[in-house]
Amino acid sequence: MSGPGGAPRGGVESSRLAAGLRELRARTGLSLAALAARTPYSKSSWERYLNGKKLPPRDAVEALCRLAGEPAGRLVALWELADAVWSGRGRSGAAQARDGGSAAAHGPERVTAPGAAVVAAAGPPAGGEATPRPAQRLAGLAAGAGAGGVALVAALALWTAVGAGGLVTGAVPDASEMTGCRARACDGKDPESMRCDLPDLVRTPLERTAAGGERVQLRYGTVCGAAWGWVRDGRIGDRVEVVAPGVAPRSVRVLDRFDAEDSLVTPMAAVRGPEGVRLCLYPAGGGARECFSA
Repeated sequence: MSGPGGAPRGGVESSRLAAGLRELRARTGLSLAALAARTPYSKSSWERYLNGKKLPPRDAVEALCRLAGEPAGRLVALWELADAVWSGRGRSGAAQARDGGSAAAHGPERVTAPGAAVVAAAGPPAGGEATPRPAQRLAGLAAGAGAGGVALVAALALWTAVGAGGLVTGAVPDASEMTGCRARACDGKDPESMRCDLPDLVRTPLERTAAGGERVQLRYGTVCGAAWGWVRDGRIGDRVEVVAPGVAPRSVRVLDRFDAEDSLVTPMAAVRGPEGVRLCLYPAGGGARECFSA
């Protein structure tokens, strides 16, 4: 999988997820067009998900599992790992192993996952049978889950506590806590993968239709503190660029018919606000550029 600028992103976790999705798609016998007709995701989006070009939303993974009659647990677990690596929230496997080993040695009573509630571990059964506490099992999972272990354990911790009758306390995180970066940390990253484009967290200060019919927008993530460009109805060869003071220009190009059929976004430019940010369209064939400012 490649991130903005073509840099490798997602690693082996994303490769395994894409392979699992292709296997399920083959089992359904559905074409990309049929997948698009049965889900909220376009044909071009499914092409990217299945070929590992882009991390799919979790809902897309679950939708394909339903179509294939496959329990979603295994692929959702792979998605959790890939999402943590893609967003940069995962820590190194060595650090997780140290933390997990230390927690197991001291007999942890509860697990705290980033952005999640605190889960109190249930004790042994009344009959006295010596079974591992949920927190100890989760610590072991974190140690062996690789770079995305923390994100997976966060989800499993809540499930374990409810299933075991444990106590779940703490507030549910709001939408702003779901983003993968803030301010300078967002510069050059993909707004969709960082979840900076969540509906309640994004503004669209600029929207235009270019001379060739391309629809362009300048979008600004209010929590992430970054701006990016959006284009739809582009032609192969079109390029959209965002230029902001103090940061490198960020651009995306319509490379093929799949890009032309779908919407594209540029990487983000970290800025304090959309004021002074310029959005430019460089049309295919070397025509005159069109630039717009918020």
